[in-house]
Amino acid sequence: MALSPRRKKQIARATGRLLARFTRFVHHSSHVVMDPADGQARVLEDYPPIVAVWHGQFMMVAALQPEGFEADAIVARHGDAEVIAEALLPFNVRLVRGAGSQGRKFKKERGGVSALRQAVRALQKNRAVVITADVPPGPARIAGTGVVTLAKLSGRPIIPVAVATSRYTALNNWSRMTINLPYSKMSCVVGDKIWVPNDAAPDLIEQKRQDVETSLNEATQRAYATAGADAMRATPVSAVPIDAPLPPTGAKLKLYRGFTRLIRPLAPVLYGQRARRGKEDPVRRDERYGIASKGRTGEGSLVWVHAASVGETNAVLPVVDGLLAERNDLHVVLTTGTVTSAAMAKSRLGSRAVHQYVPFDSPAFARRFLDHWKPDLAIFTESEIWPNLILETAEKKIPLALVNARMSKKSHSKWRKNRGLSLPLFARFNAVLAQNAQMARRFADLGARCVINAGNLKVDSPPPPVNAEDLTVFQNALLGRHVFVAASTHHGEDSEIIKTHRLLRQKFPTLCTIIAPRHPERGSAISEQIKSMGLRVAQRSLGEIPSDTTDIYVADSIGELGLYYTLTDIAFVGGSLINHGGQNPLEAARLSTAVITGPSQHNFADVYRALRNAGAAREVTSSETLAETVSELLSDRVVLEQMIRAGHDCLEELGGALTLTTSTLLNLIPASSERASRAAE
Repeated sequence: MALSPRRKKQIARATGRLLARFTRFVHHSSHVVMDPADGQARVLEDYPPIVAVWHGQFMMVAALQPEGFEADAIVARHGDAEVIAEALLPFNVRLVRGAGSQGRKFKKERGGVSALRQAVRALQKNRAVVITADVPPGPARIAGTGVVTLAKLSGRPIIPVAVATSRYTALNNWSRMTINLPYSKMSCVVGDKIWVPNDAAPDLIEQKRQDVETSLNEATQRAYATAGADAMRATPVSAVPIDAPLPPTGAKLKLYRGFTRLIRPLAPVLYGQRARRGKEDPVRRDERYGIASKGRTGEGSLVWVHAASVGETNAVLPVVDGLLAERNDLHVVLTTGTVTSAAMAKSRLGSRAVHQYVPFDSPAFARRFLDHWKPDLAIFTESEIWPNLILETAEKKIPLALVNARMSKKSHSKWRKNRGLSLPLFARFNAVLAQNAQMARRFADLGARCVINAGNLKVDSPPPPVNAEDLTVFQNALLGRHVFVAASTHHGEDSEIIKTHRLLRQKFPTLCTIIAPRHPERGSAISEQIKSMGLRVAQRSLGEIPSDTTDIYVADSIGELGLYYTLTDIAFVGGSLINHGGQNPLEAARLSTAVITGPSQHNFADVYRALRNAGAAREVTSSETLAETVSELLSDRVVLEQMIRAGHDCLEELGGALTLTTSTLLNLIPASSERASRAAE
């Protein structure tokens, strides 16, 4: 049975009182060392100050306040606030509810603006303000601008304060919330005051923010050193220094490695089954066992790039081109896992790059692959996390990078519950270039040490190729007809597209709808479904071209989306009417096509949000609303052209990831002298 609000409040008060008593007990039973010795007096100088602490490290600050110190503490709006309020009451500290957003966009305001106003008023009334410089839910130990803004508005100084005890326990949350234990050596470090002018410009605000961050980190390290405690146990994974020792492989990772060793003999069976379904190239099957079908080309440096399939390959190929253009001595081996991506690589890789299938994730196969190619840098794309490949690469001291890194909320939650897997793996990447700020925070929380919000590489990817001869043939076949494309559709969406076609045909009798399924092998089943509804169909895989009487054309081919987008001005991008998360809309927008999507868009949330805000994309929920939207755009050329222009403008604003990614990766490729030294080892 759920507790009543009154009962919850009673429990919170009781818990808070116990916490206050425990805090006093820890304080009185411990030997306190102030650093500097007159630290408490410094806090009272230029009173009232803004006391900045790190989240999770504030438990003992209230107990160590000097006599005459009165303060308000800013606490985020969450259920634990009642407990904290009751715990702070005996120390003459009042609560201000609210938290900053650290640059994030929330649907609900988190109370940061209101809290800032209350804090300014408290300082004006001669009450100090205690504030956590980092903002929930992280990354931890990264100061937000809220504390600096408060100092600017109030004219009061910021004093960084850190407290540590020799005995403590740290919770496994984002901030490593620390519970100080009694009978300890307790160290309290008070940093130098930081003043912020009331006319500080944004660049000075950023400088002061960095000053707060640096000072707090130094104070924290000093506090733990003075107390004789291990600071790393209380350090959040997102704040672990880049040069810190790598976390060891835990029991779960060792179990995974042992399991992949045991099932290695079954790899031929697995790939044999896939070959029978047309998902493997039987001629090149040895590549799956780490046996190269080609030699290492050239004498210069070699970069290994791994992409999962077509989408990831299309996104990373411009990076490959950029690296090769910058370094004449560079060569590339690109690995992928699908036949379709292998075909794309064959058609688009130049003379200094070769394609191989990625080996099965077994320690032995990984070592065989690495011993042959001897890469100087390994680049993984998006969410391709293969433990044995990563660990074996790191073991050989080969720099690792994860580019266009993507991490959904669901995946982050799963990884977070398995710290024994996530920490050793993500910490081994020398750089993680995330698609957006939210994903960057997720990777940092999982242990990645050098995380960069680089943007989405797919924005900078060139449009998919179009065969000129095929384009002419299709344009002649569809001359004088309205054309609507449903691209990358999934099972469950095709029937909605067929219904949409029937609704549209009432107003546009010459309409030809093109369905390009995400998985081309579904083409025949879709064609049969269309025929069963009394419509005429033609099918690409059968070599057919749409005729004057073709209602729906099933484009069950590989690598031809560019052709179909070029044939239309309006495209529905699939994976969005079902709960899949949507497919990439950027290719359509880049080829001057207005984008329509269903409500499921989380795979490309940032991109769809930007396109919708720019007026370059429309959202629908059913065949009826899809038909209404397509009908409106087919009937109003002015509105349609506005959407297309807005798409181009939006892509220009979103671009830039390619340049940042390429420059970061170039810095990770060892110089010739370093490569020779590593080879000698």
